[in-house]
Amino acid sequence: MRPMWSGMISFGLVNIPVKLYTAVKSHPYEMNYLRRDDLCPIQYKRVCRRTGEEVPFEQIVRGYQFRKGDYIVLEEEDFKKAGVKKTYTIDVEVFVDEKEIDGKFLEKPYFLEPDKKAQKTYALFRQALTKSKKVGIGRFVLKDREHLVMLKPQDKVIILNQMRFAELLKDPGELDLPGEVNIPKNQMELAMELINKFAGTFKPREFHDTYTQTIREIVEAKKKGKPIRLEEEKIPVTQAEDILVKLKASLETANK
Repeated sequence: MRPMWSGMISFGLVNIPVKLYTAVKSHPYEMNYLRRDDLCPIQYKRVCRRTGEEVPFEQIVRGYQFRKGDYIVLEEEDFKKAGVKKTYTIDVEVFVDEKEIDGKFLEKPYFLEPDKKAQKTYALFRQALTKSKKVGIGRFVLKDREHLVMLKPQDKVIILNQMRFAELLKDPGELDLPGEVNIPKNQMELAMELINKFAGTFKPREFHDTYTQTIREIVEAKKKGKPIRLEEEKIPVTQAEDILVKLKASLETANK
């Protein structure tokens, strides 16, 4: 693996040099866009919106639009001036219980690998996090953007989980959502019984991408010129008056 970033984990006066690697594989079955008539691959180009001309990458700069049509251009030096510490450190600001972190804040996991001269310091930090049962919350800059992050030990590695800032999360207040509803006692009891019937522990390796597997089978069939049989599947919506019947039927199926 090639590192995406290198810098320091920093907390208090402790600095641990590390390299950052993505912990996510690329999708196993990438699709390409093609022109239907001759299956010519589609290429997306960077073009000027005014003239339609293609713009070479070396001529592209980044700019902030402060007024419609007016931009301030920022060069690489400007981003560096934002602060060496911000650019090259994962600045841990607080240690919290992991259960305090709402899942909607978590975005993408990365692996942190220590520099060879920092193996013992890295191990100390990892083992201290494990023993304390805490995770570290901090910030760091990746690709010219500051990210909120969570540092969590897992076996031998420290996972950096990129997080979303609270202001980037939308308010569900605009959605048409039901308030508190008076649910009949027998319906609630059956719903709770069904939930308990399926209760268990999360085992990630038991969950697989079956949709992609089906796409792969369709591709293989089309390669061999075999007919593809698609079973039409209609998913009925459960109406309020049918809830009791459906809950009972679900429990009977689960018991079998």
